Amino acid sequence: MATLALNPAHLEDLANAQSGLHINGDFGQMDDVSIMLELRAGNMAAFDVLMQKYRKPIVHFMYRMTHNQAVAEELAQEVFLRVYRSRETYRAEARFSTWLYRIATNLGVNHARDTRHERSASTVYLDETDSETGTTPDVADMTPGADSRMLRDERMAAIREHVMALPERQRMAVLMHKYEGMDYKQIGDVLKLSESATKSLLFRAYQTLREKLKPFLE
Repeated sequence: MATLALNPAHLEDLANAQSGLHINGDFGQMDDVSIMLELRAGNMAAFDVLMQKYRKPIVHFMYRMTHNQAVAEELAQEVFLRVYRSRETYRAEARFSTWLYRIATNLGVNHARDTRHERSASTVYLDETDSETGTTPDVADMTPGADSRMLRDERMAAIREHVMALPERQRMAVLMHKYEGMDYKQIGDVLKLSESATKSLLFRAYQTLREKLKPFLE
């Protein structure tokens, strides 16, 4: 699978930003928007604070889209490079996390489009055990018994296939909802949809998955 090629100049920008970091002030008492505004004002320590808070969630989010750790790391790095490069033009018009996930979503979608011919239905593992919690998502509220490994494998393959077949926005909404714990408003802000439209989008996505996976519910 092809990996993301990052511009060396961009990597140098990020390295320079991180090498000059000195924690100034108590960021623990500030919200994300205020911290980003500190970065916009030239306080490079704010960048480190935001990276420390969001790097791991963004890597996880990218991994769910690519199922390739190296690509997920590179895409996450590109997300923060874009945050850094946009610092002087940043406008606090939405929650910082919304803005950040919008950047991540756009990068993930573009990467998926660019590598579509390289991917198969196994790229997205919606039903895979989470490495952090050891739990398995319950998209269709199905929990196989210990003696049902074959059924579980068939179910996982079916979920992967049908998630990949979802329309693009539905697929992204499901990932944000199931794995990032984002609510309707947050997802809507990222996808630039109203809260009601987001609810409808997710309803259709889950309804499609349940319908397609009906044999595994019986």
